[in-house]
Amino acid sequence: MKYDNPIPTVDLVIEYEDGIVIIERAGTPKGYALPGGHVDYGESTETAAIREAKEETNLDVSNLKLIGVFSDPLRDSRGHRMSIAYSAKGMGELKRGSDAKTVQVYSLDQIPKLAFDHDDILMRYKQNENH
Repeated sequence: MKYDNPIPTVDLVIEYEDGIVIIERAGTPKGYALPGGHVDYGESTETAAIREAKEETNLDVSNLKLIGVFSDPLRDSRGHRMSIAYSAKGMGELKRGSDAKTVQVYSLDQIPKLAFDHDDILMRYKQNENH
């Protein structure tokens, strides 16, 4: 029997140098997004978040805090993906990973329109953190 289940992913709001880290995606769909990606088999979502932060931004992250779970079946045009979103503090030298066209730090009031439902994740982050 084949099960057609949502794919687990993680997304991160990384606080770095008085702003939030945003990537410009190199792959499809194009656009700006929070760093994140798929959870590997046998990996916890926390470990996946730490790994994805390093892969996409070169930053080490600490102080992971759960923002929420985002599971709208239509949140990603590539298929049903369920995201566990975290906030974290970034440390180290910011560099784009191979799957990012650019990586940049934006102040909360300057962040461009984001892909997927990342604007919703950012709004929940602001509510949780009282920014």
